[in-house]
Amino acid sequence: MTVVQNSPDVTLDSFADLLAADLRVVRPYDGDAIPSADELDDGLVVLGGRMSARDDEHAPWLPALRETLLGAATTGVPTLAVCLGAQLLAVAGGGQAQVSPPPGPEIGATRVFWRVDAETDPVLSTLAGPVAGDAPVRYVTSMHADAIVDLPRGAVWLGSSNMYPYQAFRLGSALGVQFHPETTRAGFEAWCDAYDDVDTAAALAGFDEHAAEILDGGRRLAEAFVAEVRTTVGQSVPA
Repeated sequence: MTVVQNSPDVTLDSFADLLAADLRVVRPYDGDAIPSADELDDGLVVLGGRMSARDDEHAPWLPALRETLLGAATTGVPTLAVCLGAQLLAVAGGGQAQVSPPPGPEIGATRVFWRVDAETDPVLSTLAGPVAGDAPVRYVTSMHADAIVDLPRGAVWLGSSNMYPYQAFRLGSALGVQFHPETTRAGFEAWCDAYDDVDTAAALAGFDEHAAEILDGGRRLAEAFVAEVRTTVGQSVPA
């Protein structure tokens, strides 16, 4: 599986173990070249980062990454695009991502409300059922200031939060999630501590209140994505 890590401090975190696969981690900030869509392994994961989705001047690999994301989505490569990755996927497909939109940063435990199409999504269906009560809602971890404001034509809208509508969507074989299913408490705390304007104690209190649900959701999503990759690989092997 190919993993693109866009920033040194935004890692696979829990997914390093949960993906349970041979991982090829591409670190373009260290000079690694972005593979083209036909050079990818069986699946693609694109992680978050500190830059914006069109910050090509400071992250010159982004045009190639957007092209690879779109190529993967349209050629059947199972793809998981997280936070910045989801914004890059949206932009690559013709959607829009906005830098610092008016609602402001979304940080910490966040309720995502699943739309009906999430119930049949090959990955998100594992999260889209009711956790408590009757509402198809789940707490996740957020850490973003930029946001998707318009989905690409043909994308399937899968989830929203109170602050931002486009928390999850599918474009072809690619799933984009604005939230961070991979992060652990320690990883989230390190991100909070890196910003002077983030109340780390308050953010961690929210995480801790919903930690069981958050971490279970991350595990479920990773396992479902691995299952999707394995199913796709199995279908591509000649009889």
